[in-house]
Amino acid sequence: MQHDILIANLTNPTLLFFVLGAFASLVKSDLEIPPHTIKFISLYLLFSIGFRGGQELAHSGFTDEVSRGLLFGIFLASIIPTALFFSLKRVFSISDAGAIASTYGSVSAVTFVAANSFLELQGLHAGGHMVAVMAAMEAPAIIVGVSLINWYDRDSKVSFTKVLHHSLTNGSILMVVGSLVIGIVADAHQAEGIKPFATDIFKGFLAIFLLEMGMLTVKRIKTFLAYGPWAISLALTLPILNGCWTAYCSQWATSDPANRFLFAILAASASYIAVPATLRLAVPKADPGLYIPMALGVTFPVNITVGMPLFYSIVTATPPA
Repeated sequence: MQHDILIANLTNPTLLFFVLGAFASLVKSDLEIPPHTIKFISLYLLFSIGFRGGQELAHSGFTDEVSRGLLFGIFLASIIPTALFFSLKRVFSISDAGAIASTYGSVSAVTFVAANSFLELQGLHAGGHMVAVMAAMEAPAIIVGVSLINWYDRDSKVSFTKVLHHSLTNGSILMVVGSLVIGIVADAHQAEGIKPFATDIFKGFLAIFLLEMGMLTVKRIKTFLAYGPWAISLALTLPILNGCWTAYCSQWATSDPANRFLFAILAASASYIAVPATLRLAVPKADPGLYIPMALGVTFPVNITVGMPLFYSIVTATPPA
């Protein structure tokens, strides 16, 4: 059964486009997607998941399940970067340790989208509030990581207010949160008019976006390899460890297997959009050649190939408490 799930995931067309992008970069093909096109597609993906999540949340209402989910998500986004920072500051500089902690405490919206596609293959559907959980997990991890850097690095004098403002107004966060709110308050009848745009072409755009991610992964990984086996093993093991223990512990936050699976993916994923944008401003001493390739070049492929079937198997093997 689990073997069938793994094969089905590896033959998912969207994932195969990621492989095609990686192959194109390896053979030095001139295949290229214009930057403005990729920016539009990324905004579309965030709009789509936010709006659809808001619509579903409007139908289900704010229940105890929603409240527990938001609290559990914020807990994950706080405890993961804290634990990572104190573990990594013995090996990396304070700035790099905080940057990695923020990156892995935060989440990847693209991985979240791919995880929802995986759930569809299993015939499962997660609650709309999980989009709100994803959005709520972005800022806490950034704030925790930068605050720890400021505390331990006396040369770092970044304003907490500036970090908070940038964390909450980052374009990707603003788009998904704004679309979520609009989905909640929008008239259900009028919302039907944009439903085809929000749903029917979603997987096609996701495939093109993953094609670009495949090409970018190979380009970024070359710089990252210079950090040696320790950084590589860290990028390989962090998503598996975070995802596995969250897949098990999530049984105390929700009984829904689809929601539990998404919690595991959110904990396992690493941000390579929102966090780097903030860290460039807040922690210029942190090396983006380390934490961005870790998240995009290693952790992202691990999650969408091996991680998702593994976390799903843990969720289905551990009934809710």
